[in-house]
Amino acid sequence: MKIARCSTQGGEPRWALVSAQEDTVQPFAEGLAQWVPRIMAGQGRGAFSFTGETWQLTDVHLLPPAERGATVYVAGANYAKHLKEFRIESPRNPFAFLKPYRALTGARDDLPYPSLTRQLDFEVELVVVVGTALDGLKNALHAVLGYTVGNDISARELQTGPGGAIGMDFLSGKGLDHMTPLGPWIVTREEFGDVHPDLRMTLRVNGELRQDGRTGEMTWSIGELLQFVNARSILEPGDLLFTGTPAGVAQGDGRFLKPGDRIETGIERIGSLENLVAAERGTPR
Repeated sequence: MKIARCSTQGGEPRWALVSAQEDTVQPFAEGLAQWVPRIMAGQGRGAFSFTGETWQLTDVHLLPPAERGATVYVAGANYAKHLKEFRIESPRNPFAFLKPYRALTGARDDLPYPSLTRQLDFEVELVVVVGTALDGLKNALHAVLGYTVGNDISARELQTGPGGAIGMDFLSGKGLDHMTPLGPWIVTREEFGDVHPDLRMTLRVNGELRQDGRTGEMTWSIGELLQFVNARSILEPGDLLFTGTPAGVAQGDGRFLKPGDRIETGIERIGSLENLVAAERGTPR
């Protein structure tokens, strides 16, 4: 099943069941806290209480499929080829950090070029949506509600931080407002089974293929990443986990994003993001 978070013009955000064949969405009468436990219990379509409306997919604004209050975790250094292009050795353990919820934006939203950076980069990533607590589960993947597509837009010169003993600055480099496209919807776990999915993931800039990898190439599996994060910060329903990016980012060849660029970020069997890098926004006050 495909589950989107969307709104009509002037309307409140709603979760909705997507019918890609009919290009429609059926909005739910309830929030994530009500329907997710029923999905995780195996109720399928019966988990949803619908409003009775049907909206055309082309008429809705696709929002990031996460409610305010969700914690956004990002795993890095998880693709060997990505590290190799920077001559960095793979760390012995998984590596993760937090991203502000305000960094998220929709699957078709414009990305106003931040005035703080001149090295705006892209990263296609498979994103895990948590459906239940991990405690007591023999297979961590049983905690997964589903998967979505993310683009971890990064300001590279800000990410390196001020240097010295302080080190990296992931708030500035990875957490800029409304600069992390997510969506277009969640595809629920039963579509992929209880194993680590092996899916092609691509990113194009102005039609040119820049990244082309597979989720099966991760150094640490989804289950291992979930366990790593959960041992440090208890995962809850609705939380997100970005799982790393393959080789081909702009930092490797210096071809950073600029205003007017169009980015298409896709993962097979899930969907794609289509975002325009818009004109530079004003300097923050």
